[in-house]
Amino acid sequence: MNDKRSNFPLPLSSVTGSNAKPGGVPSSQPIRVATPQTATRNAAHTAVQGAFVARVATPVRSGAAPVQGFAQRVQPVPVAAPRADMMISDAIRNQMVQRVARQGVQDQVVLAALNTVPRHGFIEPALSAQAYIDASLPIGHHQTISQPYIVARMIEVMRNGGQLNNVLEIGTGCGYQAAVLSCVARNVFSIERIKPLHELAKANLRPLRIANLRLHYGDGMLGLPQAAPFDGIILAAAGLAVPQALLEQLTIGGRLVAPVGAQTQHLQLITRTGKAEWTSDTLEACHFVPLRPGIV
Repeated sequence: MNDKRSNFPLPLSSVTGSNAKPGGVPSSQPIRVATPQTATRNAAHTAVQGAFVARVATPVRSGAAPVQGFAQRVQPVPVAAPRADMMISDAIRNQMVQRVARQGVQDQVVLAALNTVPRHGFIEPALSAQAYIDASLPIGHHQTISQPYIVARMIEVMRNGGQLNNVLEIGTGCGYQAAVLSCVARNVFSIERIKPLHELAKANLRPLRIANLRLHYGDGMLGLPQAAPFDGIILAAAGLAVPQALLEQLTIGGRLVAPVGAQTQHLQLITRTGKAEWTSDTLEACHFVPLRPGIV
């Protein structure tokens, strides 16, 4: 485990101004420009019939049933005129969760959340047959929906077996990860910098009627100071370093999980240990679209 302690004495006001440049955890490796995450081209050829759209009815506790046969604490959400291309069964979603568990994700709360959210409702109809394979898929604007394993893994690391109150997501995308987060945290805030994707996420999430999720259109590198502090922050895009504004918005004891790097990226876990102290641990290799400033 790589355990490095860093001091970040700058006040929040110094990094969230209009002319401020984000800082972050220093990197000792030379880093090149990132390239977008590549979506898989291995398509499943047959869509499975059987509609299922659901959300968590009551919070799932850490003592939930094991992956083999979840005790599903969900209730159907009424959706007017579901599209035929979204006719994907809950059995296929359960198979996806079983696969993620075999890959090493052990948090039952996270796995149950993954089993609850209908991933097929967040992708293009033409890709419905690929909804539950373990791969990233394009969602437009050179962005992707992350593979189910990496979604579960990042949330598991951030949760660390504890209770999450306020969570911030940087990079809403199509809204899928935000929906999963809403099943494991009391309040979720998600920021998207690309306006059409912000609107897409709102449209995708509207049928699920998730009461504890707030979407924001803005520059994710500045965080959301008006809703801070957060006991969990998760980034769905890779920067050369974690923006200091985000580090400052963690609670003491809070955990941030982000991909860091360019063409070679690793998940980074950063824990705030004091008013001006953070520790960082490098986890497994990954590949994400680049983290960019501003709004478009």
